[in-house]
Amino acid sequence: MLKPKKLNKGDKVATISLSWGGAGEIPSRYEAGKKQLQEVFGLEVVETQHALKSANWIYQNPQARADDLMEAFADPSIKAIISNIGGDDSVRTLKYIDLDVIKQNPKIFLGFSDSTVTHLCCLKAGLVSFYGTSVLVGFAENGGMHSYQIEDIKRTLFSNESIGEIRPNDEGWTSERLEWSDPSLQNQKRQLTSNAGWNWLQGTEKVKGHLIGGCIEVLEFLKGTDYWVEDDLWKDAILFLETSEDMPEPEYVKWWLRNYAAQGILEKINGMIVGRPYDNKFDMEYNQEILKVMKEEGLTDLPIVTGMDFGHTCPTFTLPYGVKAVMDCEKKMFSIAESGVC
Repeated sequence: MLKPKKLNKGDKVATISLSWGGAGEIPSRYEAGKKQLQEVFGLEVVETQHALKSANWIYQNPQARADDLMEAFADPSIKAIISNIGGDDSVRTLKYIDLDVIKQNPKIFLGFSDSTVTHLCCLKAGLVSFYGTSVLVGFAENGGMHSYQIEDIKRTLFSNESIGEIRPNDEGWTSERLEWSDPSLQNQKRQLTSNAGWNWLQGTEKVKGHLIGGCIEVLEFLKGTDYWVEDDLWKDAILFLETSEDMPEPEYVKWWLRNYAAQGILEKINGMIVGRPYDNKFDMEYNQEILKVMKEEGLTDLPIVTGMDFGHTCPTFTLPYGVKAVMDCEKKMFSIAESGVC
């Protein structure tokens, strides 16, 4: 896996709308996120050509979205590409993606949820990308960014030292909904729920593996396509999964995991980590279904941690694809054993 160069103050980064055109629909929210990128991290922020188009225009023009991505990768002045928000139809851009452009112009790509599609494009191209927050979510957090989020971005994207141990956010998490379209709420902080720690669901060993995964619903879009993860890449991986704000019923998670078992993926991996569900709904139920599938497959020793601070919760830590991570079940420690950037 090729690592992109780290960010420095003064670098130019491009924001992009690859799925829902939320930045164009809610400009005040976008500007709040852009301001944080500029003031907290000292970055120069530019928009890709169509990033601020309306949601309907973005929906109608998947090729323009892909063109924006290709142009941002090809532009040597741009050091990172940051997704504005997720959605549900990035998969429609795949026919317009040129993997050679990504291979020949390695740089940071950051996003989550429906950005899973673009992450698997980067994976196919052999480039480390970063499953983490987006402009309209973490960067535009009501009342300013969480310190946990700021520290994560600086540690992961601005330093080429080993990322190291990742700890639960002891300041608390939130999924509280404050209407983005109401600018008067932008400076109102969301209520935090205390973090009781992560669920070390099963396993007793210390294991290592490279990180592969994404939003479990979006991964379903990619099964059977040319962009699905190649069989050999699953071997010895640590699989990371999270569910979206649609909060799928627990039995769907069971069915999807049974498919992973049928593909032989669960037998190949060294461990699995799971993000906190949106609003923590179905947390216990998801755990029960995960344990059920593992019992069915005779994988009751596979290390699994759930309720972690990534995905559709705030604030989050960032997961770099293809980078080595460590799960120590005895010490209940999770760490990323190398840098994601060079």
